[in-house]
Amino acid sequence: MSDIRLYMFQAGSLRQREVSIKLGASHYEFITPIPWFLIMHPRGNVVIDGGTAVEAADDPIGYWGKATDVYWPLIEREEGCVNQLRAHGFKVEDIRYVVQSHLHLDHTGAVGRFPNATHIVQRREYEYAFTADWFAAPGYIRRDIDQPDLDWYLLDAEHTDGFDLFGDGVLKMFYTPGHSPGHQSFLVNLPNTGPMLLAIDAAYTMEHWNEQCLPGFLTSAIEVARSVRKLRMLAEQTGATVVPGHDPDRWPEFSQAPAYYD
Repeated sequence: MSDIRLYMFQAGSLRQREVSIKLGASHYEFITPIPWFLIMHPRGNVVIDGGTAVEAADDPIGYWGKATDVYWPLIEREEGCVNQLRAHGFKVEDIRYVVQSHLHLDHTGAVGRFPNATHIVQRREYEYAFTADWFAAPGYIRRDIDQPDLDWYLLDAEHTDGFDLFGDGVLKMFYTPGHSPGHQSFLVNLPNTGPMLLAIDAAYTMEHWNEQCLPGFLTSAIEVARSVRKLRMLAEQTGATVVPGHDPDRWPEFSQAPAYYD
């Protein structure tokens, strides 16, 4: 049995119109899963994203504000990342890193929850979260990210693309802007399962991955297209299994905790 494992979790779901996920699509209701991940590693456990902040379960409008005009969180308190980890026998003190794909409201549920954790995100994403343009600002919840005494480690894409967290190839971070200015995706290399590519919101669904549509929310269509192309090349080179960010059809096909990939 390997000491390295990838656990997949779901922090509830998100209700929106299909057009909010697929640019130019219908206005019918569309419900998407909110995945997040845990990597067990001999040198420290890693939470990737963390889903929706548990406070949104109690008061969606009060916590998310204007964003609820478009997105509605479907989450119970027990689906928060900390509660799920505890239910599976993990301690908050054992999380060494919280790694953020980006800082949108459905991905920041782990920020500030783990007292011993260093938080890793792209510098461009961190800075944009505090200075976002009017159309993007509701997607960033200040209370999630503007917390005192957090240990942030900011990556500069020009110099750190492909950043290898442990130096052993297990977790690499690739800059994939477009959905947000500082979005990053993750290549997880597992001893038995092999490589798994967590596209996160660089490709919401397999339709986005297959270049059949653009995301309903983006900051640059050109960067979205180039980031997907970059990830497709990476998957081809490595033979990685692709995990899209919010695919209601593909997500149930993956094994979720307490099952794991090793």
